[in-house]
Amino acid sequence: MAPAAVLFDLDGTLIDSIPLIVQSMRHAFAGRARAPTDAEWVARIGTPLDGMIRAWAEDEADAAWLKERYKEHQWAHHDAMVAPFPGVPELLRALEARGVAMAVVTSKLEASARRSLAHLGLEGHFRAVVGLESTDRHKPDPAPVRHALARLGAAPGEAAFVGDSPHDVRAGNAAGVATVATLWGPFSREALAEAGPSAWAPQVEDVLPVLDRLAGER
Repeated sequence: MAPAAVLFDLDGTLIDSIPLIVQSMRHAFAGRARAPTDAEWVARIGTPLDGMIRAWAEDEADAAWLKERYKEHQWAHHDAMVAPFPGVPELLRALEARGVAMAVVTSKLEASARRSLAHLGLEGHFRAVVGLESTDRHKPDPAPVRHALARLGAAPGEAAFVGDSPHDVRAGNAAGVATVATLWGPFSREALAEAGPSAWAPQVEDVLPVLDRLAGER
């Protein structure tokens, strides 16, 4: 009874990568008077990295330098610090067994997202990975969600977007798909509630029953 197509955010939804993201930020901005707090950085997770960095960079050259520092740390520690959230592999297998078409919608570059998915043995579940370069506009704009639907050949009314951030929920809502806000990522229920999700999934094991219910309501 699940939707015909299910889209997933990556960081904080499928994979536990938030500590790596925060540590990479700390490494990039170490020793600088003007730097984001952990909370300020986490609030922007799910939006493009360039924009996140520019908010605290002095100029474009400084932003480029900070980005290199960030990515150097990220990829040096990636394999040791990322893991699927417990229950995610089982969820993806269950949806695949039902014939559900799945895609990842992320603000990372596609190659970076695929590297994480391949390292964790999850890449084969997804018919599409929509990354930063796939669209000119990015979450919370609906363009990446619409692009994913086109790649899967699915209509908004038969799809759902599962994500942990207000950016995911707003993008999905604007694209006309059902939205499932997850609560195991870094964003609070209060922050997610402001975006107006269609449904809630407090734990990974709640996702499939919630998707079934949403499909039955549509």
